[in-house]
Amino acid sequence: MFLVTNLEEKEMKVRKSLLSGLLAAILIIGSGGMKADAADIKVDQQIPAEEVDSVYNQQIDSNLLPGWPAGPNIYSESGIVMDIDSGAILYAKKINDQHYPASITKVLTALVALENSQMTDKVPFTQECIDFLEYGDAHIGMKVGEEISMEDALYGMLLASANEVSYAIGNSIEGGYDTFINKMNEKVMRLGGTNSHFVNTNGLHNDEHYTTAHDMALIGSAAFQYDEFKKITGTRQYTIEPTAITSEPRTFQQNHKMLFRGNRNYYEYCVGGKTGYTDQALTTLVTFAQKDDKNLVAVTLRVHGGGQNSYVDTRAMLDYAFANFSKVPITKEQITDENVKSVEDGAYVMLPSTVTQDKLDVVLQKPTEVGDKQGTLVYSYNGQEVGKVPVTITDKCYNKIHGIEEKKEKKADKKVEEKEKKKDKGIPFVWKVVLVIVGIVVVLGLLFIWLLLSKKENQRTSEKSEDEKAAPAETAKTKGITKNMIDRRERFCV
Repeated sequence: MFLVTNLEEKEMKVRKSLLSGLLAAILIIGSGGMKADAADIKVDQQIPAEEVDSVYNQQIDSNLLPGWPAGPNIYSESGIVMDIDSGAILYAKKINDQHYPASITKVLTALVALENSQMTDKVPFTQECIDFLEYGDAHIGMKVGEEISMEDALYGMLLASANEVSYAIGNSIEGGYDTFINKMNEKVMRLGGTNSHFVNTNGLHNDEHYTTAHDMALIGSAAFQYDEFKKITGTRQYTIEPTAITSEPRTFQQNHKMLFRGNRNYYEYCVGGKTGYTDQALTTLVTFAQKDDKNLVAVTLRVHGGGQNSYVDTRAMLDYAFANFSKVPITKEQITDENVKSVEDGAYVMLPSTVTQDKLDVVLQKPTEVGDKQGTLVYSYNGQEVGKVPVTITDKCYNKIHGIEEKKEKKADKKVEEKEKKKDKGIPFVWKVVLVIVGIVVVLGLLFIWLLLSKKENQRTSEKSEDEKAAPAETAKTKGITKNMIDRRERFCV
């Protein structure tokens, strides 16, 4: 069995003197044959003290926010602490300045690999995966024709920072290496990164390969959502078993010193991270930390004064964030935007005790894809983002986005339209037949009733005539009496 550790980019190139070479040799021997990470040696960084002090004393942007707790000075040209789940920015120093990322690039490589593969997928090593390596580049000695699982490959890339492994990962995804690079840049843009451009999977220097502290925090937060990533980046040591070509196992250690008890850089809340270093980038560092109910990511870029200062900066920033910020719940009742239908359970923003919710600005980011009703409320304080809250938009808002007429508002009009449509269509033929039949029945019924009544009337008339014929004498007698009575009345009156 042979041991390999995180040899960061161009280690041998930075040994510019006999003294530094001797120091490196001593470190190698003292560690049982393991190569020391250049990011932790820093004998190459002969940066004047005044330059280091100048960077350290630079203004912290988040300290300019009214009522915001004052954060620590750092040796990094750029630094950020972000809440992983809400996207709240708690600490900010030049977070949008572009810098070379070095090997923390591999966090993005891992993220894209996890999105486009399974842990059991095979990662083959072709000639091109090996040929680009230069003397001193970080590697674990993979050979042409070897094949390992994606899981083993991710361990080799994230722990040992193996550059040939990172190339093989990109080359193994459908479409090949160039397609993988395109996916990396597309992913950053989807995450909201606007100032990054990546041209390789490993972070070896290229003038067109750059990022920002903010973009790296977005990348790290997205990667941390994968359980596989969290497990790998928090692992201290891993072994790749023998392959068909190599009979010995490969064992290597995590290089992030905050994970190891017993050293001065140990940080009890650290749960993972990734180191980086090139001559051009200086030291870079991504760190994940958990305490109580908070999940944070810290990023430092272009650290001055040696790699040790990256841990000093990270500790100071994380301690500051854990001590000064807490979650403030966001409920539907607190939202005045009429376009919001509901809020995701457990939604919150991160605020210091000195800032209240009523001082926040909020903007609704509406979905644009058909069928998607999930939007985002972005909360900010004087321009600094303090949280993103997932929400569901109303049907009215969705319909307006896609130019769909509102059913509720057009209800009355639609009823009229439906009536008009019915008129335009006319009465169906079947109903016409039914109506004709009903009409005939009604007419026949009325005719029958009329005939029946006429018959009864004729009968009454006939009976009356017979009665008059049967009693003529009585009638005459009655008439005579009446006449005599009239004659008498007339005489009397005279």
